[in-house]
Amino acid sequence: MSTANLIDLNEFMRVSIQKLYQEAYGKYGIGAFNVFNAEQVLGIFRGASRVSAPVIIQLTPVARDYLNAEMLEGILTAAGKIHPDVTFTVHLDHGNYDHCVNAIESGTYNSVMIDASHEAFEDNIRITHEISVLAHSKGIAVEAELGVLSGVEDHISIDEKHALYTDPRQAEEFVRRTGCDSLAVAVGTSHGAYKFSGGDGLQLNILKQIQQRIPGFPLVLHGASAVPAEEVNRINLAGGVINSGAKGANDEELLAAINFGVCKINIATDMRLIWTRIHREFFRNSPELFDMVIPGRNYMNALEAFVAHKCTFLKSNNRN
Repeated sequence: MSTANLIDLNEFMRVSIQKLYQEAYGKYGIGAFNVFNAEQVLGIFRGASRVSAPVIIQLTPVARDYLNAEMLEGILTAAGKIHPDVTFTVHLDHGNYDHCVNAIESGTYNSVMIDASHEAFEDNIRITHEISVLAHSKGIAVEAELGVLSGVEDHISIDEKHALYTDPRQAEEFVRRTGCDSLAVAVGTSHGAYKFSGGDGLQLNILKQIQQRIPGFPLVLHGASAVPAEEVNRINLAGGVINSGAKGANDEELLAAINFGVCKINIATDMRLIWTRIHREFFRNSPELFDMVIPGRNYMNALEAFVAHKCTFLKSNNRN
């Protein structure tokens, strides 16, 4: 997508992610939703419109490869026209160096995440700094990650023994030396449905220490889906085999995290669970049908309700 296309989008309600952070910091969380298709984009925009909440639309490298980057960009352009009242921004989630360079050069994104968290500390700083310099030259913000989350989602697959909490002292140095605009921290969440298996929950004490060292700096919480037990049970009743011990982020802890500087709340697993439940129940209840429109419409309606509820829970409703 050209720079001209990006300017056209700004005629609607597309804004910089820094603006969203400035307005949200310490007051509410912004839902960052990962999308793969038109149903998800429309469901998110409808939900955001219903409660007048800003949203972050996230594309992973896997999503860009799955549907083609230009196709996804076209869907987002259309959604912005259909729902001109929705304030949104577009973010590349979990990109490596090449992914970020490609995204920056495309002119499509308001921000990119460089994920070099699996590298040594100095290498993470060097890589993140290089991406920050390039992105900032194009007016694009950079999210980085320090610490390692466990779990499985898209190309991410890290077992618990290799997970690593973010060190508050390193966080201060990392932000200063890299010039990044936000920092994804590892404080107990994980990717995928099986979160908090150790029962420890969010490490709010670590978040507090990080905020004290970099006050006012926006933090990001990955792996923040709730994984409702009802969704898991309904999926299993319709033929799924998701472990009943799957557990997500605790509501009270999530709201407390916002008070400690978490502005961006990443949500992907919950959207996948809704998709799975809708389609499993549809084909179980109507095995004679082969109509993609019916479950697709049901999914958009369910996603709209979910996004509206989540944004209201995060206190980002009535902010547009």
